[in-house]
Amino acid sequence: MQKQTLVMKFGGTSVGSADALVKAAQIVKDARAEYPRVVVITSAMSGVTNLLLDSAALASQGKVDSLPSAESTLREKHFAAADALIKNEHLREVTKAEINVLIFSLVDLCKAIAILGEASPRAMDAVASIGERMCVRLLGAVLQDAGINAKAIESTEFVVTNAHFQHAHPDFKATTEKTRQLLNPLMDAGVVPVTTGFIGATPEGVITTLGRGGSDYSAAVIGSVLPADDVWIWTDVDGVMTTDPRIVKDAVTLPEITYSEIAELAYYGAKVLHPKTIRPVVDAGIGLRICNTFNPTHPGTRLIANAPSDSKARNGQVVKAVTAIRNQRLVTIEGRGMLGVPGVAARAFGAVASTKTSVPLITQASSEQSICFAVPSESAASVLNALQAVFASEIEDEDIDRVWMTEDVSIITVVGVGMRHTPGVAGQVFTQLGNNKANVLAIAQGSSEVSISMVVAATDTELAVRSLHELIVK
Repeated sequence: MQKQTLVMKFGGTSVGSADALVKAAQIVKDARAEYPRVVVITSAMSGVTNLLLDSAALASQGKVDSLPSAESTLREKHFAAADALIKNEHLREVTKAEINVLIFSLVDLCKAIAILGEASPRAMDAVASIGERMCVRLLGAVLQDAGINAKAIESTEFVVTNAHFQHAHPDFKATTEKTRQLLNPLMDAGVVPVTTGFIGATPEGVITTLGRGGSDYSAAVIGSVLPADDVWIWTDVDGVMTTDPRIVKDAVTLPEITYSEIAELAYYGAKVLHPKTIRPVVDAGIGLRICNTFNPTHPGTRLIANAPSDSKARNGQVVKAVTAIRNQRLVTIEGRGMLGVPGVAARAFGAVASTKTSVPLITQASSEQSICFAVPSESAASVLNALQAVFASEIEDEDIDRVWMTEDVSIITVVGVGMRHTPGVAGQVFTQLGNNKANVLAIAQGSSEVSISMVVAATDTELAVRSLHELIVK
C-alpha cells in the first residue's frame, strides 16, 4: 500500500542559518515527491531558546540591561535568513514584521518579570515558546518562496495539554480531534502545514511547553494522532551512533535499532532523541527514522518495533551501543539497623522526590544493609540534606550509620537487545573494563536485559566508553 502521510521535524541546527534552511526546504520538496501529505515541525533556530530563557532569568533578578542586546541578536539572526532567502518582497516584509512583533512581546514579558521580581513557570513557557513561533513564520515563508504550497500554523491551535507549565502533558483525545480537524483539510488541499514543535496550549488557550527537547515529542504526538505512516527526525548527525564520536573516533551509525534499545539510550544520555518521543510512535505502530539535514542521502537510523526473538546483532554482535551520563553523584544510605526494616526505601525516595530530583540508577544489596543510587551532581547536596533530615532519628540511634555521597561519577550503559539471549555478556563487559583498569563503583541491570549500567569515577569515563566500544567492533 502506498504511504500517504509523513511528519518531518527539523531540529535547531537544521533551521539555524540561511544555508541550513535552504537544505531543509530541499528536503521538504523531495519528500513531497514521495508523500502526498507532509507535515513539517520546526524547533527554534539554534541558540535562540537559551537566549530567551537567559533573558527571562536575568529579568527575574531585576536585570534588563541586556535586553536590547538580546533583541538585536534575535532580529539579526532571523532577518538575515529572511533577507537572504525570501525573494518575494511582500512575503519577506510581512514575515519580518510578524517576527518583530514576537521580539517586542519578549521585551514586554521580560519587563513584566523584572517588575514582579520572579518568573513563574507560566511566564517562562510564554518566553520559551517565542523561538519556535518566530521560526515557524520564517520557515513557512522560505518554503513558500521556494515554490512549496506551505502554511505556518502554531501548534497551540491543536496540541491540547494540561496546565503543568514547563513539562506539560498532551491530552491525546482533544489533540487527536483538533489536529485532524485543522491539518487534514490543509493537506487534502495540497498544502504543507508548517508548525511549531515544543509547544501546546491548555484548553483555555494558555501557551505551555512540553519540556526541553520537546520538539521530538511534538513530532511523535502529531504523527501518532493523524496518524502518519512515518515520522522523520532531521538533526545534525547521521542517526544514532554506537557511541559519542567525540570520545571514540571510529563510532559508526546504527542502520536500525529497536524501540527498547533507543529508549535505554535516550534515557542514559544519547541526545539524538528525546526520551518521551518513543511511546506515541510505538503505541500507534508508526515508523520512525533519524536523519541528517546536512547529509540527506545518508539512510540514517531506522527504528524498528522489535528484533527477532532469537536476536543477536549482525556478525554475532551483541552490544550495539555505549553511552555515558556525566556529572552524577552516588548517594549511599548504610547501616546494619536497616536489615529487615520495612519502608526505608520508600522514605528515602520520598525524600529524594521532595527535592524534585530524578534518579537514573538504583542498586541495593540483598543484605539490605545499604541502598545506593545516582542523582545529578547539581541536586546532590539538597538530596543529602533531605535524607539526613528524614533519617535523623535513625542516624541518632545508629540504626543508620551514615548517609554520604561520592565525588562526581559517570553512568556508563551498554545497550543491545541481543544481550537478552546471550549468556556471559555481563562477564565480557566487566572483564573488558577490568583489563583496561577501569574501576566499577556500582552496577544495575533491568529485567528487560536490554542494558547494563555501571557507575565509574568521572576520570574513568572516556576510558570505560572506549573499552566497551571495543566489544561492538570486535
